[in-house]
Amino acid sequence: MADLLLRGGTVVDGAGSPAFPADVAIEGDRFSAIGDLSELTAEREIDAAGLTVAPGFIDTHAHSDGVLLRDPVHAHGLVQGVTTEFITQDGLSYALLSEQNLDSYGRYIAGLYGPPPSGLDMSTMAAFRSHYDGKGCNVAVQAPHGPVRLESVGFEDVPLEGAGLDNAERMVAEAMEQGATGLSTGLSYYPNSYSNTDELVALNRVVARYDGVYVTHIRNHNDDRAPDGSGIVEAMNIGRRSGVKVHISHYRTFPSNAGDIDSIMSEVDRAKADGVDVTLECYPYAAAATVPGYFLRGECHIGGIDRLLQRLADPAWRDRLIDSLEHLFPGRNDAAIWTWIGAEHLKHLEGVSFADAAQKLGSSVSEMMLKVMRESGLQCGFRDGMPASPSVVRQVEADVMALLSRDDYMVGSDGIPFDEGIPHPRAYGTFPRIVGRLRRRSGVSLEHIVRGMTSLPAGRFGLTDRGVVAEGKFADLVVFNADTVIDTADFNDPRTPPAGIPYVIVNGQLAVDEGRPTGILAGRSLP
Repeated sequence: MADLLLRGGTVVDGAGSPAFPADVAIEGDRFSAIGDLSELTAEREIDAAGLTVAPGFIDTHAHSDGVLLRDPVHAHGLVQGVTTEFITQDGLSYALLSEQNLDSYGRYIAGLYGPPPSGLDMSTMAAFRSHYDGKGCNVAVQAPHGPVRLESVGFEDVPLEGAGLDNAERMVAEAMEQGATGLSTGLSYYPNSYSNTDELVALNRVVARYDGVYVTHIRNHNDDRAPDGSGIVEAMNIGRRSGVKVHISHYRTFPSNAGDIDSIMSEVDRAKADGVDVTLECYPYAAAATVPGYFLRGECHIGGIDRLLQRLADPAWRDRLIDSLEHLFPGRNDAAIWTWIGAEHLKHLEGVSFADAAQKLGSSVSEMMLKVMRESGLQCGFRDGMPASPSVVRQVEADVMALLSRDDYMVGSDGIPFDEGIPHPRAYGTFPRIVGRLRRRSGVSLEHIVRGMTSLPAGRFGLTDRGVVAEGKFADLVVFNADTVIDTADFNDPRTPPAGIPYVIVNGQLAVDEGRPTGILAGRSLP
């Protein structure tokens, strides 16, 4: 007798094989049998007739480091069919931080993760991973570049070399030995962006020794630190010089270059022809989201959060701060919208465009941004405004599906889930949006899309026995109606759950039953 039996579904196995009708049996945490199981009985049987049975989706890029500690069920991901999330993205996390740095850096990144945790040991990767075992979904990690740099040379704009580099290399090696799947960085964030290409090559030579992956939000700050070429050129050169496998975060067209896939992929394809091992990911929305400190130059961040807050309050710094916002955030200010603000007296600005917020406060947009950062203690985040023309939005979406039709693309929501406010809907709708409305619109096969959400990331990041529906593999599963599955979260009402995903299984346990989260915490720290 099996523990769980799904009868009469259509299996999309995650490997890219054609869909086939089969029953699926689960015993314990693994698939025990697949095929005609009409003679088998089970403790619980689910009628999957008319439904697709696929491996649980793997979100390769999520900013859930904070919310998973406060809300372990993680319902917003589970109801999308996500059974595994990669956290520690963009080199921003609590991982590897000493007690001394955890509070200050935790406050510095609070616009993404909320208030920092207290009373938890995050100083090693083993300790960090232990806090994410037993959540609603599985969790996988990379060594985050920001904390590595912070623990090695402090929050300073100095080269990572000599004893500092030795310490950083040791930290990365220990993190890999303790379960990290690679090194992550975001070269528009600090202290990450103080690095140069040579530093990143050195750290990634360590990652390559462990067959790990360099995961990067490519550089668009401090371009002079990459003398052979910034952005995607630098990322490919790091792969060439270090031998590391490279994975590019949220790489797609934007409203400014919608339709120009050939241009953004030319450097990637050139590097692949040279032998660089490259994969990529994207999410299906024409608007991004981040924190406003992203648009303050590196000089503003030196010394960390307390020094930054001092500068935000110092009249002598006003002109430099305003100049930074106006040069690094051009043409986007007015339509951007505050998604979350941690200061109670500024809560009335959540969901308000920057232009309207400035008008409410009787100031310029840049002055308003500085005020919110200063008075919230950097506990604030925003998203871009959507393009005014639906044709531009649809072109970006078409580009996403064209990229996902490649063999090297995965899905990363870049989700920033929050307990309050009006967050970006990508944290709540990315996967059903792609597997539902955009797939049906584009004509990309279901089997190919599911592969990019399952076996491709599992294989790339070494998630053992995950990402496929096959006997003996871990029973992470999503059951959905391929004809009707759809996201309902939008920019006005971002937290609404998708439709057409009645069952989700994590390590053999029903995490979503008839569309409702069960509260079972069956997730594990992977791999």
